[in-house]
Amino acid sequence: MKKTEISITTEFIKLDSLLKFAGAAMTGGEAKEAVQNGEVLFNGEVCTMRGKKVRPGDEVEYAGMVIAVK
Repeated sequence: MKKTEISITTEFIKLDSLLKFAGAAMTGGEAKEAVQNGEVLFNGEVCTMRGKKVRPGDEVEYAGMVIAVK
């Protein structure tokens, strides 16, 4: 599994935006669909809220990729 670290300069980033920003999803539509279909893990649990606020210290897993936010 590929692990990627993403630094953000704001308080949080929305889950679907993070997937696109990190390159895990090619488009915003793909990210939205993946989240709504329950394909994304947020801190080890399935998350279907695409507007979920992801903050530094959180980990998101999708399509064999782990995204650590710092």
